[in-house]
Amino acid sequence: MSERRPNIVYILNDHQAFYGHTQAKRPVFESFARQGVEFENAYTVCPLCGPARRSMLTGLFPHNHGEKQNDDDHPFDKELYLDILAQGGYDCRYVGKWHAGLGTALDHGCTGFNYPSYNNPYTKAEYRAYLEELGLDEPEVFIEHYFWEKDQGPDKAGQMLKQDGNWCNEHASGVMLAPKEAHESFFLAHLAKKQLRELAGSDKPFHLRLDFWGPHQPYFPTRDFAGLYRAQDISLPTSLYENVYENDKPEIYRVEHNKGLHDGAYNILYPSALAPDQWRQILARCYAQITQVDAAAGIVLDALDELGLAQNTLVIMTTDHGDAVACHGGHFDKASYMPEEMIRIPMAIRYPGVVSAGERRADFVSNLDAGPTILDAAGLDYPQPVDGHSLLDIFRTGKPWREYIVCETHGHWGNHIGRALITRDYKLIFNENQVDELYDLRRDPWELRNLAVRERYAPVYNEMLALLRTWGEETGDSALLAVM
Repeated sequence: MSERRPNIVYILNDHQAFYGHTQAKRPVFESFARQGVEFENAYTVCPLCGPARRSMLTGLFPHNHGEKQNDDDHPFDKELYLDILAQGGYDCRYVGKWHAGLGTALDHGCTGFNYPSYNNPYTKAEYRAYLEELGLDEPEVFIEHYFWEKDQGPDKAGQMLKQDGNWCNEHASGVMLAPKEAHESFFLAHLAKKQLRELAGSDKPFHLRLDFWGPHQPYFPTRDFAGLYRAQDISLPTSLYENVYENDKPEIYRVEHNKGLHDGAYNILYPSALAPDQWRQILARCYAQITQVDAAAGIVLDALDELGLAQNTLVIMTTDHGDAVACHGGHFDKASYMPEEMIRIPMAIRYPGVVSAGERRADFVSNLDAGPTILDAAGLDYPQPVDGHSLLDIFRTGKPWREYIVCETHGHWGNHIGRALITRDYKLIFNENQVDELYDLRRDPWELRNLAVRERYAPVYNEMLALLRTWGEETGDSALLAVM
């Protein structure tokens, strides 16, 4: 490997259905993981975009960086790894979604395509120029299912739609009637590849971050990818049929804000308002979008090879959090609950000459570790202590790794203090002023039997609760300690 400091590429998906969704095809990610290390026990730091993205930038839990819910716009009072890389001599490029709080990546030493908050790539001048360059028309989408509660007009199912709003996050699914290149993921991959071509001839090490808007809903894959999945072949998640009113679940599992899926007071309908075949069609579009975003990432990975950059480049691939689609009674999107569907994520790294290829690790890792890992590879560090750890420490001898991992939420669609602590044997979810949850994930992978309400498991519950309290003390989680 060259003595030059490594290049660093971070590819981040948004809101990806992963846990339990084994039918979703991800050939690019799987091939990439075989070239490096795949982490089988990877978790998000928070099942919500803004807090998780701020954690990736700062290496801190949300309770320590202050961006506790989406668009809190807490000031950036902690240094971001982007700033540190730029100050340390890296050429930093950022392509894609921000949604980490005030401003954009362009305020933190980066150049590229980046706009504030969530935003919508389909409305940007750069996208229009891209369509013109490729000779493509503005894409239209055929809507199959439409759940957007804030739209007071008629149901748009069966209609054609252009993604021309302030954001592209319509709560819907359908098919984009355009070539695959019109999809946001291929547009971003095109921009990222251009950046790599510019960077290939430079003497400076670089960092390229690529943040897709997908596979977050709306699930609008193009026909190329929608055709890969037949709805009738889709297996429905086991927990879709759970009655969250009668299964020792906290009240947060009853919250549902998508039109047609609740009773008018935002209580999820049980049984689900959607028939099994409708859920299969939605999941088919969801999986197709996962495969499409996966293919777009492959364009960037191929470019690293084509440009001779792969050997001296650390690449991390992961997502910000999971997706609650069709889980625990039939949700669409997410809320304040923390089942595995929302917090377990895919994660793999490739670092030739440093990390062996073809390895699968059971270590507890988090996207909280992204920033510390990136800075470690660059020979840099945060100026203050952080909560995350460099993943490279796993491959160094003599340094212990985590015995458990914690994920936190401060609520979505309302305030809620929730913390999930996962060990090798059990998962505890502390829920403020609601019933807590305890699961044996080996025997109950879909979290259908809450052991926290069973007297037999009181010793385990109390032991896990004490461990969580210790974690709260060590990390300065005053919000948690105040309600425990």
